[in-house]
Amino acid sequence: MRTQLVRTAVLEIYEQVRREAARADQAMQRVLRREKALRSVERRAVADAVYGLLRLQGRVDHLLERALATRKLRMSGLATPTQHLLRYGAYLIAGEGQSAGSAANLAGPEVAPYLWVLELVARPDELAAPADPTDALAAETSLPRWLAALWTEQLGAGETRSLAAALNQRAPLTVRANLLKGTRDELRAALEAEDARVEPTRWSPHALTFTGRTNVFALDAFKAGLFEVQDEGSQLIAEACGARPGQLVVDACAGAGGKALALAAEMRNRGKLVACDRDGRRLDEMRQRARRAGVHNWEARAVPEGRAGEPRLADLRGKADVVLIDAPCSGLGALRRNPDARWRMDQAEVDSFPPRQRDILRRYAALVRPGGRLVYATCSINRGENEDVRAWFLSEHPEFTPVPPSELLGAERAAALGAGAEDMQLLPHRHGTDGFYIAGMQRRKMEESASPR
Repeated sequence: MRTQLVRTAVLEIYEQVRREAARADQAMQRVLRREKALRSVERRAVADAVYGLLRLQGRVDHLLERALATRKLRMSGLATPTQHLLRYGAYLIAGEGQSAGSAANLAGPEVAPYLWVLELVARPDELAAPADPTDALAAETSLPRWLAALWTEQLGAGETRSLAAALNQRAPLTVRANLLKGTRDELRAALEAEDARVEPTRWSPHALTFTGRTNVFALDAFKAGLFEVQDEGSQLIAEACGARPGQLVVDACAGAGGKALALAAEMRNRGKLVACDRDGRRLDEMRQRARRAGVHNWEARAVPEGRAGEPRLADLRGKADVVLIDAPCSGLGALRRNPDARWRMDQAEVDSFPPRQRDILRRYAALVRPGGRLVYATCSINRGENEDVRAWFLSEHPEFTPVPPSELLGAERAAALGAGAEDMQLLPHRHGTDGFYIAGMQRRKMEESASPR
């Protein structure tokens, strides 16, 4: 491997993310598209290093600051390229288990004068932790302080450590068998025929996880529409909807269509699926995916948020058998897939989501027919976006009652997941999924809503 080319690409992408506030995936795409001379193994090394460094950025910065302080130096006093080279070297130690000497060699000759810093980073027990417990936890887990405080308050320090450890790992690559074209076992056979290594997942009956590094989009099975890339927790959300052939199903925040395609498969292409999103361009992406998957029982609707979107939904009021609201959220449950997000976000941004979530929930709940099902979901681990929004909705809308997870996914599976009586929170360190929240509700039937005479 040509380590200098890898290092140069890593540092350029990291600079764009750290200093220019670029999204990591977009910066990665730009640089790798331009650097056509990079081999596939080198491209993989660049991606692993950039995402790994972003996950451990908080830990790395803490260790470097403490090491430099032993000689009364600070990171801010070093040239920006030197800072990034030191971060890269420190990541190789903390994230990949390299020795200080090896990390210094890989980081380049500019790091040689600071070999002593990397040697201290390699002995973190000799570097003092912050005196404040929250600061110490944030440094240990590579979380921003506000997030360490939030999760400590809601989950406890021990659970936060376990959660952060899982979020600081690379996410598994999980796919969903397209039931319109075959079963999970048939998909597994097709993938293994292409020398892909996969294993069935524990929670979703339709999911497989790749155990080796594979470009799944180059596989014939993908081109034939036999599967979609989808986190196992996301698959459980679609399953919790209980969509059936012949029903009218609405996906309120469909985006690029991952869950909508899963719903269509459960419906066996019979009935009507309405995929809504405020961004019509994202629905355009779903059109391409739907053609590949063989889904044809759906329509797309661009629906603005707020009052402007009401006329676009008027014909569906009180008619839908199922409404899924995978609401816009902070994405705190998916930080292992978007490691730079934790450094772009703050508490104020997280707090901006519940008002939007309540408004979307109120508007789309009106589409559910009596006896129909409403599923509220997020990819966040945050009571304010999850349990509190659900509690508000039920207090404001007594015509809806909770549907227990045991009814959504079956009693045995719900118990194994540790689901609550009325909702469930999936967690990366417990379930191996992204951190999804799922709550099911049912609109009372007419006779149940009628007041006694």
